[in-house]
Amino acid sequence: MPTTDETLLLHLNEAIATIRDKDQLFKVVTTKLRLIFPFDLIGINIFDETLQYKRLFLRDYYGVDEAPPVPEGMEQFSPIAGTPIEVLVADPRVRQFTPKEYMANYPHYAPYNKFEKLGVKHLTAVPLHIAGRLTGFLTLASRRVPNLTAADEKLLEKIGSLIAVAVANTLAFEEVARREQERTLQLNITNTLLSVKQRVPLFRAVAESLSQVIPFDYFGLRVQRAGRQEPFEGFAEFSRHNDPRAPLQALDPHRQHGLNQLDISAMYQQMTELLQSPGLYSADDFRELARRYPLMRRVYEEYGTRAMLIVPIWRRTDGAAVLILSSSNSTGFRTEDLATMVSLTPQIALALDNLFAFEQIEELKAQVEQERTYLVDEINTSARFGADSGTFIGSSPALQLVERRISLVAPTDTTVLISGETGTGKELVARELHNATPRHARALIKLNCAALPAQLIESELFGHEKGAFTGAVERRIGKFELANGGSIFLDEIGELPLDLQAKLLRVLQEREFERLGGTKVLHSDARVIAATNRVLADEVAAGRFRADLYYRLNVFPIELAPLRERREDIEPLLRHFVQRLSKRLGKPIRQVRPADLAALQAYSWPGNIRELEHVLEQSIIVSQGPFLEFAGFAGAPLMLAAPAALAAPTTTGIKTLKEQERDHILAALTQTGGRVSGAQGAALLLDINPKTLEARMKKLGIRRMVGVG
Repeated sequence: MPTTDETLLLHLNEAIATIRDKDQLFKVVTTKLRLIFPFDLIGINIFDETLQYKRLFLRDYYGVDEAPPVPEGMEQFSPIAGTPIEVLVADPRVRQFTPKEYMANYPHYAPYNKFEKLGVKHLTAVPLHIAGRLTGFLTLASRRVPNLTAADEKLLEKIGSLIAVAVANTLAFEEVARREQERTLQLNITNTLLSVKQRVPLFRAVAESLSQVIPFDYFGLRVQRAGRQEPFEGFAEFSRHNDPRAPLQALDPHRQHGLNQLDISAMYQQMTELLQSPGLYSADDFRELARRYPLMRRVYEEYGTRAMLIVPIWRRTDGAAVLILSSSNSTGFRTEDLATMVSLTPQIALALDNLFAFEQIEELKAQVEQERTYLVDEINTSARFGADSGTFIGSSPALQLVERRISLVAPTDTTVLISGETGTGKELVARELHNATPRHARALIKLNCAALPAQLIESELFGHEKGAFTGAVERRIGKFELANGGSIFLDEIGELPLDLQAKLLRVLQEREFERLGGTKVLHSDARVIAATNRVLADEVAAGRFRADLYYRLNVFPIELAPLRERREDIEPLLRHFVQRLSKRLGKPIRQVRPADLAALQAYSWPGNIRELEHVLEQSIIVSQGPFLEFAGFAGAPLMLAAPAALAAPTTTGIKTLKEQERDHILAALTQTGGRVSGAQGAALLLDINPKTLEARMKKLGIRRMVGVG
């Protein structure tokens, strides 16, 4: 008949050979063991191969009213040095002692500081050996002294060897399960990478898959990209808000934690070394990080973070990326979790590279499409004189001065202010200036400040984020962002509202701005060219234009003379327009009678070159004979409204330019029933800005008709 000791060993052997579940196995082991060795507590510590680190593998209590919680760090590998276990490792045999004897040289050792309160009187330490190699220790604690004999100690040695095998088998099974789980995780992430292309859905799916293997409260993929000021921007961040059952919530990547960008930059600079190598920080280790690094202290105090995994994804010349998991549980992560994270870095690195490429392609597509739109618009709406040859038409001293000033300022990045009456060609000057600069390969982006309602100009200038206001269904890139590296032409700058003038001033001074509804600071290296038909100095004096913005814009002024002051350019402009417009309209090129040419040269042209072009276009359309006819159509200058056979006006009875301009405006108002603006207004007929027409009317003493335009 087998003895009780032999029966116990057989039962333990059978359990170890047949039971694979850790909890079930050690429940059987401890139950059988207590039949011979009554104890109140059992604990198993396992060691690494170097016998320098320990980890709590198992701890069970029996009949204890107040079981102390597992001390911080005990479920992770921690150094043996400085603990009572180093005494056991130095002499690995069955040992019996009181807690006081055991802790004599370690009075502050946390795992055992409650033994006296629990009434523990006796400790038995049993070494765990496999093939003569020490792998750990089994500890039995009792409230009464068991009076173990030498035979009992011998039996405990045999039991220790069996339990060592059980522990090794359990660890092996756990490793197999972990690797299988890791392979499943990698497969899930690979499938996600193949099926999802958007940043937030992609990394939400990655985080969800990862959370099935490693419980965490926060998932953060932080990226530092070359040429960007943000240190490790929040590329993809999710949180469970300390609730493991809650779904992952995407965090705002631009949140500031109550800090400004400089503070955050400084904090990340301090942690550069920390973010360069994989690390698991928990319990005392994480408290030390919180003491050393201000950003860690903030997450420790404000978010209750007690453990963190840090895994660099890559670090190279174009930036760096790091994956961070955090937990409010100080023992929430294991060394195996860190190994799992490290094994995933190739996939996450590939996902990042693919996303960067995909996002860059999308940004370039959007930019190319917008630039194409702007370029097509520029072709369709550009001032047409000089469009074929790329040069100005005319040789007047005023025009030569403009060309000379363009050549002087073009090689620089100096801000230019173009002033002149409506129709004098300010946009053409802006284009010629842009084309003469080193920026000519990029688009000239245009915005007419008078063409949009005030509430839309800011969105046009600086862009907006999705949801910034009603109707903002998607993010829009603003003109300054689009003009980065090129030039931006701000026409009718005098119409810009005062509140936007301050924001424009910031762009000119700091080269930075934010989209509407956004918090991210954007930068634009755009050369600013502004234009106005107002006298901005007068607008400043009247309080309608900021003086500081005026001085910032008026660094290099270019003033365009009205057509009436450069009459020698009328004939070459006329011939240019006749040739180009006749070709476009499919009409034969007709000559201009000398008398009509003289009349055209004598006219004041309040609409300047644009008015001349429109008069010629109408003449080309209606003319039938060998000469252009200027009489008999709406909008012709009053002086040309008589039959074309009339001779050129003599010097007797010639009206002043002011009188001619007044008559011309009155004729337009008569034709439109006194309406100034709108689709049927005189401003459209005269092809000038309604506000400019109103200013002219006021200056010439023309009163508006009540109830119209």
